[in-house]
Amino acid sequence: MHHAICRRIMKSVMCLLLSPVLVLGSFTPEAASAGFAASWPYKAGKLGASQMVIVTASSSRSTTGVLTLRENRDGSWKTVLSGIPVTLGASGIGKTKEGDKRTPSGVFRLGEAFGSAAGPEGLKLPYSKVGSRDYWIDDPGAAEYNQRVTFTGDPGSRWASYERLLHPLYKYAVVVRYNDEPVVPGKGSAIFLHIWRGAGQPTAGCIAMSESNLLKLMKQLDPELSPAIAIGIAD
Repeated sequence: MHHAICRRIMKSVMCLLLSPVLVLGSFTPEAASAGFAASWPYKAGKLGASQMVIVTASSSRSTTGVLTLRENRDGSWKTVLSGIPVTLGASGIGKTKEGDKRTPSGVFRLGEAFGSAAGPEGLKLPYSKVGSRDYWIDDPGAAEYNQRVTFTGDPGSRWASYERLLHPLYKYAVVVRYNDEPVVPGKGSAIFLHIWRGAGQPTAGCIAMSESNLLKLMKQLDPELSPAIAIGIAD
């Protein structure tokens, strides 16, 4: 009897020890994102955002998604634009590090607009035209990591990695303020809304769409409404 009781006690202890592992192991990106539709309005409120770009993907591995634009009017979120197809990172969503080819998931403020073309008429966002000396630094070891810089010398002599902003896909673009308060070296950089290579062609981590849809979205964004973006898995 003594040995039988000991075995029962040991079995109970082992169950208690193993059960948290089983529970933690079930927290996939899909499970963690449950309730995205209910969570983003709360996070928008914490940011003071009254205008939200919502990007939903079908799973954490999706390289495409759908974009909508909503505005908080008298306490109710109204749809302004909907059904805009977008492409996402080649490895899906849920960015954790530089170069993982994932689009960040979560809620982030939107920053300024820029592009290689002149600013579109009717744009409310601050806009700057970029040239051959404008770069975005994605070298985690650089003091300018995840920052835009203008540099007249040879960028290769100063940074191990960088993006030239004078690029066809950046004819028009909007900065997604991911990893900037504070900047964490190696967490990821240069996340933009920009023009896609083509329908269904994934990005290196940005959110891309057709030029016509991007312009339509950009012209709706209003700094006075503190625009932000929410990226997650559709409920």
